[in-house]
Amino acid sequence: MRFFIPFLVITFAAFSSCLSDEEYSSSPTDVLTFSVDMVDLDTLISGELAHTRTLLVYNTNKSALRIASVSLLNGEHSIFRANIDGTALHQGVASDFEVRSGDSLRIFVNALPPSADSDTPIGYTDKLLFQLESGIIQELPLEIHGLDVIKLEDCNLHEDFTLTAKRPYQIMDSLVVHEGAHLNIEAGAQLLFHPEATLIVYGSVNAQGSVTDNIIFRGDRLGNMFTNQSYDHIPGQWGGIRICAQSFGNIFNYVDIHSGDFGIRCDSSQCDIEKLRVENSVIHNMSGNLLTLINGKAFIGNSQLTNAGGNCLHILGGDVEIVHTTIGQFYPFHAGRGVALSFSNRDGVTSHPLHRLFVVNSIITGYASDEIFGSNQGENAVFNYTFTHCLLNTPAYESPEIVNCIWDTDTNPVSRADNFAPPFDLDRLYYTFYLDEKSMAVGTADPNYSSRYYPFDRLGTPRSNLPSMGCYELSTFE
Repeated sequence: MRFFIPFLVITFAAFSSCLSDEEYSSSPTDVLTFSVDMVDLDTLISGELAHTRTLLVYNTNKSALRIASVSLLNGEHSIFRANIDGTALHQGVASDFEVRSGDSLRIFVNALPPSADSDTPIGYTDKLLFQLESGIIQELPLEIHGLDVIKLEDCNLHEDFTLTAKRPYQIMDSLVVHEGAHLNIEAGAQLLFHPEATLIVYGSVNAQGSVTDNIIFRGDRLGNMFTNQSYDHIPGQWGGIRICAQSFGNIFNYVDIHSGDFGIRCDSSQCDIEKLRVENSVIHNMSGNLLTLINGKAFIGNSQLTNAGGNCLHILGGDVEIVHTTIGQFYPFHAGRGVALSFSNRDGVTSHPLHRLFVVNSIITGYASDEIFGSNQGENAVFNYTFTHCLLNTPAYESPEIVNCIWDTDTNPVSRADNFAPPFDLDRLYYTFYLDEKSMAVGTADPNYSSRYYPFDRLGTPRSNLPSMGCYELSTFE
């Protein structure tokens, strides 16, 4: 051991000598290379720190480079912050960096957009300036948008109240609509929920969007989790919407509810008064069930219910009508996902008579070979259902309750995920459920129900004389 120490010292000294003797370029043609052309930190809620973006600065030259300084163009007044290989810019500047040939520096950038009291996002820009020893200055543009919101904390509504589209609302915990109160939500309104925050309804909700201005329910984490992956495409970003037992007459028309723990859950009540009406809407990408209906009266029409860690549509008893709806179970995060449609007349020891489940002109499919689970718990229990003119992903069988339906099997020209076009983008978790021209759902819906209920699809496209099943006509994509 005593002979090894001098060897280490000698080796280290020689290595240090090599580093100190390395030649640094002063040529104006030797410059840095950046891993990105600009740093875009997306749109963030004003007053909240942006997610840190990481990039690399390379030296691809034959000689080492000295960087005399790295600075922000706006200096100490910049809303952007940067860190160079562990060294933070102090008052917008840091000095003396070296990059050897073939090596790189890691740069960390974030920002804190200020409140501007604006109803529209405000853009902010700056530049990182890299001044080389040669005198060359290289620029890296920085950009972010700040979004001012109306923050709601511990919000309990005991009287009628309207949420407008003027500025997004950030719900920090729970927004509670108490019994006797009515919450009206205007077309184009945006509700951004903090993690685990929920909308709890004892009174009623009237959310009336439009084909051009949907009402948005989503999480409040804006921007990207990492490059090309938006937080908005990740489930579990917020809680969900709970419709309590005493609540009736809730309307969700042209709404987009996505990426929460659950979509809408209706507690058990009674079946002679409509509890929930969902039309022209999307409920998508929940870690639990998308839509849970327990012993109540509900109508779902011209809507898209897609991708759930639990079931897309979970029905326990009641009176439910479903028209021109696309129900697709293509949840990508784990194989233990539920099914597209589950309906039963019992939950454990509790009986929930299924007085009526009527499904027409709809698509029910998913990755599995059987995406429909019906459970009749009792020989004399009430269990009434009808499917007519639907595309059904379940093993084929004959029944008087199945009328003019098509089985979504591998023998079809296309089946399951291939019913939809363009193909799902699994890298960005981006899904569209427009119909492929080869889908058996094209042109096979009952035109009488189409003209009676929905002569236009969810996006406002007129339905043809031979309409398609689901909420989208083929021409929506074409």
